[in-house]
Amino acid sequence: MPHPGVSPLAVDDRGNALVSFTRGAEGAPPRDAPLPAALVAIWHADRVLMVFDRFRQGWELPGGRVEKGESPRQAATRELLEESSQEPDGPLRFIGYAGFVLAPDRRAEYAALFAGRTTDIRKFQANEEIEAIRWWNLREIIPGRVQRLDSYLAQLTSEFGL
Repeated sequence: MPHPGVSPLAVDDRGNALVSFTRGAEGAPPRDAPLPAALVAIWHADRVLMVFDRFRQGWELPGGRVEKGESPRQAATRELLEESSQEPDGPLRFIGYAGFVLAPDRRAEYAALFAGRTTDIRKFQANEEIEAIRWWNLREIIPGRVQRLDSYLAQLTSEFGL
């Protein structure tokens, strides 16, 4: 389980903590806490796609809830397209499971993390959830707040040389 007492890898300004990251088998998710979400780091050259969430008012990786009857991989692919209009060049690569302890109730859960590349940037249309997209090189300052947990995970995927 993502352990609430463990020193976190990253903490955001709302008190949410990334407490573990496990590279593992996609078909063998952790069973000690729910796995309700999937996240995607999609890369174009040396830049990762970030979306600006209207509700959380910050830049984050595309992703969201795994719907009933859907695998985390299917959720990642669907959320990427819904939130950003972008599609990977090929199948997404499974990276691992991110363990979180979420504020304010200290709820433990996991998210499956996927990554991929795209050479074709598609036109983005703002929607009810996502106001804008940005291709980020992990170093430049982006106007607005970048979610610390997501930037940590994006950095982690950059190490895979996708």
